[in-house]
Amino acid sequence: MIGSIIVTMRPRQWTKNVLLFAGIVFSLHVFDPVMLGKVFLGFIIFCALSGSIYILNDLVDIEKDRLHPKKSQRPIASGQLSPNIARIACILVLLCSLIVSSTLGILFLLICLIYLLMNIAYSFYLKRVVIIDVMVVATGFVLRAVAGAVIIKVAISPWLLICTFFLALFLAFCKRRSELLSLEENGQNFRDVLVQYTPEVLDQMIAVVTASSLMAYSFYTVSESVAQKFHTDYLFLTIPFVLFGIFRYLFLVHTKNMGGSPELILLTDIPLIINILCYSITVFLILYLRI
Repeated sequence: MIGSIIVTMRPRQWTKNVLLFAGIVFSLHVFDPVMLGKVFLGFIIFCALSGSIYILNDLVDIEKDRLHPKKSQRPIASGQLSPNIARIACILVLLCSLIVSSTLGILFLLICLIYLLMNIAYSFYLKRVVIIDVMVVATGFVLRAVAGAVIIKVAISPWLLICTFFLALFLAFCKRRSELLSLEENGQNFRDVLVQYTPEVLDQMIAVVTASSLMAYSFYTVSESVAQKFHTDYLFLTIPFVLFGIFRYLFLVHTKNMGGSPELILLTDIPLIINILCYSITVFLILYLRI
């Protein structure tokens, strides 16, 4: 039963919560053990919080998931996990998350509540509203980045928030495209909003947010305020890694239709993993060692 609950909370999706560490990395406090400990606790809280949302989402969509070729194997839809047990687990995990989040400050608790209410609205209604559904998902990424900065009480660059929003839109539109192509004419039976999208429209939206992401990140790396903050003009050297990452992801989306599982791509695609490691090392060398 416990295993089924954990599977329903979708641990692979918790990679999204790594965004909480953006604030401590770009504020140059990553070696502060107290701050790092607080951010790590915030990461655990968001994993539990998002996990409870996934349980709720599976409870709401139980009938449609049973018709889905893959989602029908999820514990609740397949009958491995009782809906009543799932409801109890959802409430307990949710309450524990909010109680622990209060120890990191009222503002962090407020962000958690906003994230929770937004996702509840998404589960019951907003995921059926075209374009808004994707924007809500992207806003969830931004809230993670803001939460990470709030925990350690540091300012986070508006440019980074903009980059996060555009990149999240990119991932979400790619996921909708993959879902639409995979489910073809039966897509509306599994996700209502899919019937309102077309591959052509999604491709145009993906093109727009791809260009916007690259432009926003490029402006961030060469902005004068960033150069003054980090005392370096070389952050632009990370642009090729961002460019390759986006292009590699698009390649996988268009040639292998893997956009439906962003977390799977990030955890299994070797070129993308190597690129992320190279990006991280380059950022560390530039910001912390001033090379």
